[in-house]
Amino acid sequence: MALHSLQEMLILVNSAIDGLDFDKKPTRLYEPIRYILSMGGKRIRPVLCLTACELFGGDIQKAIPAALSLELFHNFTLLHDDIMDKAEKRRNMDCVHIKWNENVAILSGDAMQIMAFDCLKTLPESVMRECIGLFNKTAVEVCEGQQFDMDFEQQSDVTEAEYMEMIRLKTGVLLAASLKLGAIIAKASPEEASLMYDFGIHVGLAFQLQDDLLDVYGDTTKFGKKIGGDITTNKKTFLLIQALRKADMKTRRELERWLNMTGFRSEEKIAAVTAIYDRTQVRDICQQEMELHYNKALDCIGAISVSQDRKEPLLKLAASLMNRTY
Repeated sequence: MALHSLQEMLILVNSAIDGLDFDKKPTRLYEPIRYILSMGGKRIRPVLCLTACELFGGDIQKAIPAALSLELFHNFTLLHDDIMDKAEKRRNMDCVHIKWNENVAILSGDAMQIMAFDCLKTLPESVMRECIGLFNKTAVEVCEGQQFDMDFEQQSDVTEAEYMEMIRLKTGVLLAASLKLGAIIAKASPEEASLMYDFGIHVGLAFQLQDDLLDVYGDTTKFGKKIGGDITTNKKTFLLIQALRKADMKTRRELERWLNMTGFRSEEKIAAVTAIYDRTQVRDICQQEMELHYNKALDCIGAISVSQDRKEPLLKLAASLMNRTY
């Protein structure tokens, strides 16, 4: 049986999303959901789910409910994250709380989360209980990661280990669960489903580290939001943590001065902190850490006992995430 290409998987996912009914009342509850889903995006999580299912010889049509659930849940988190981060743009479009208001974004996000869980009830009965358990565990972990991220705003001494655990929870576990859900639906062995999960964790860590890089060094027209947002808000990123660790005393004092400054021009602060990142060579350190996790991901998928040609779609997707510009 011929494998679906990643593009064909994406078409299947978008078709399933287009089939969701949002022509309901009240309009201000459902229209924001239609709006954020219409922004498109890479649909990484549902595509990973379907690809993992097919990797193990499963029927991807049976995994469509899980794929939809993952995309709904991911976009629910974006609605709430954008409020917490005071973001204005998402994929070069106004965030939901900007286009409507914060209350609308919160409530529409809540509805999306409920819809995400509701999708799982249409999974085959033989795997439904395990899939719901994994999804519930993952949903709580994503919330834990977001809370750690917010806690870090008040901490001046965030360590590299604490940061990596935060992004594992906030980003890695949902990618990992996407892959494991597909494997479970395909009736993969518990050992191979776990390898899929670990593959997703390492891909997720590399993905978030790339996001940190793009926020400083990316192209605004491709990245979909303003460059330097993490710098202006003093967000604890891998780059900032490493710069504070690597800087000599003079450079550290300069960096801390910018971190403690209350009145500044955004462009000036972004330029100054980026220059410090360049001097401390933290971009290279971040890229090395990405490579480390990418290679660990390859080790995980290498240990799965299916033919290499069946692994190619996942390997191709992992490589594209490592080299993305948005």
